[in-house]
Amino acid sequence: MRARRAPGRHRRADLHQATYREVIAIREFRALWYGQGLSLLGDQLAQVALAVLVYNRTHSALATASVYALTYLPSIVGGPLLAGLADRFPRRAVMLTCDLMRAGLVAVMAVPGIPFWALCTLVFLVVLLSAPFSAARAALLPEILAGDRYVIGSALQNMTNQAVQMLGFAAGGAMIATMGPYRALALDAATFLGSALILISGVRRRRATHDDGSKPSMWTMTRAGARLVFGSRKLRTLVLFAWLCGFYVLPEGIAVPYAAKLYTGTLPVPVITGLLMAAMPTGTVVGAFLFSRFVSPPGRLRLMGWMAMLSCAPLVVTAMRPSLAVVLAAWFLSGIGGAYQLAANAAFVQSVPPERRAQAFGIVQSGLMAVQGIGILVGGFAAERLGPEPVVALAGITGVTCAAALAMVWTESRGDKPARVPARAVASS
Repeated sequence: MRARRAPGRHRRADLHQATYREVIAIREFRALWYGQGLSLLGDQLAQVALAVLVYNRTHSALATASVYALTYLPSIVGGPLLAGLADRFPRRAVMLTCDLMRAGLVAVMAVPGIPFWALCTLVFLVVLLSAPFSAARAALLPEILAGDRYVIGSALQNMTNQAVQMLGFAAGGAMIATMGPYRALALDAATFLGSALILISGVRRRRATHDDGSKPSMWTMTRAGARLVFGSRKLRTLVLFAWLCGFYVLPEGIAVPYAAKLYTGTLPVPVITGLLMAAMPTGTVVGAFLFSRFVSPPGRLRLMGWMAMLSCAPLVVTAMRPSLAVVLAAWFLSGIGGAYQLAANAAFVQSVPPERRAQAFGIVQSGLMAVQGIGILVGGFAAERLGPEPVVALAGITGVTCAAALAMVWTESRGDKPARVPARAVASS
C-alpha cells in the first residue's frame, strides 16, 4: 500500500507551489544567492566601462559590439568541455577554484597601463572560467531545492541577477566616471573573493557525482551529454526556447550607438545607454516575480510559448524610430516576456538525471552564449549599415516567428517522456 501511495505523494509535491519565504530560509541557497549577486555586480561595472571606453575610442558600432560579444564567446568552448568538471569533481570545490582564479586574473586587469590586447585576453580567460562555475552552481541548485522550490529559487536568483544588472547598467556610467575603469576592475576582483568566502561558509561539502572511481574523459562526457540533450524531442525544444534569447538580447549589444541616435541634448549618451541596458533586466525582474508568484506550475508550462513570443514582439516597434520613452517601454515589456525561461529551465532540470546535470547545463549554456555572442556581432555589423532601429526591429520579427514555431512544437512534445540516461552509459561510451 505504501508503494502505491508514494507516486501520488510525489505528484502532489511537484504541484505544490512554494513560497519565497521558505526558499530564502534555506541556508545553502542563501549562500549561492548572495555570492552570485555580489560577483555579478562587479561584472556589470566592468562591462559598462569597457563598452563606453571602446565606443569613445572608435565610434564604431561593430567594434563596440565585438568587445561586448567577447564576454559571451569563450563559453562556446568552455561550456561543453569544461562544464563536465562539475560532474567529475565536487561542485563546491569547482566553484571555489573558479572564483579564486578569476579574482587573480581580474586583479591583473586592474593594473594601470596594461595593453588593450592583454586586457581582452584576460577577459576571455575570466569568462572561460565562468563555464564550469555556472555549470556547478546550476547542477547544485536542484540538490538544495526540491520540487517547486527549485522554480521559486531560480526565479529569485533570476530576479536578483536582473536587478543587479539593472543597477549596474543604470548606475555604471556615473560610477565609472567617478572611480575610473581600473578601480572598477579592482572592485570586480574583490567581488570574486567575497563570493568564495560566502561559498566556504554557507555551502556544505558534497562528494563528486562520479564517486565510484570512474573518471571518463571530458570528451567522452561531452559526447554523451550532447546525445542526452539532443536525443529527446522534448529536451531539444526546451533548449531552443532557451537559445531564443539571442534575438531579444541583441539590442543590448548596440545600446551605445542606439543611445547616440536617441541623443537630443537633454541626457548624456552614457546615461541613455545605461537606461537602455537596464530596461530589459527591469522587465525581467517584474515578469519573473509575477510568473513565479501568481502562475501555478502547470500554468507556467502552458504559457511558456506565449511568453516567448512576448519577449520578442515589442522590439518590432523600433522600426518606427520612436522616442526614448517608447523604446524603454518596449524593451521593458520584452523583459517581462523573457520570464518564460523559468518554466523552460525547470522542465529541463526535471528531465535530466542528477549525475548528468552539470554536463547538460554546460552544453546548453555554451549554445546560449554562442547565440547571444553571434547575435550581437551580427547586430553590430548590420547596425553600421542600416542603423540600430531597423536591426532591433528585424531581430524582434525573426524572434517572434521562431517563438511561434517552438510554441507549436512544444504543445506536441509535452507528452514525450523525459530522457533518462544512466551514468554508467558515459563510461561505456
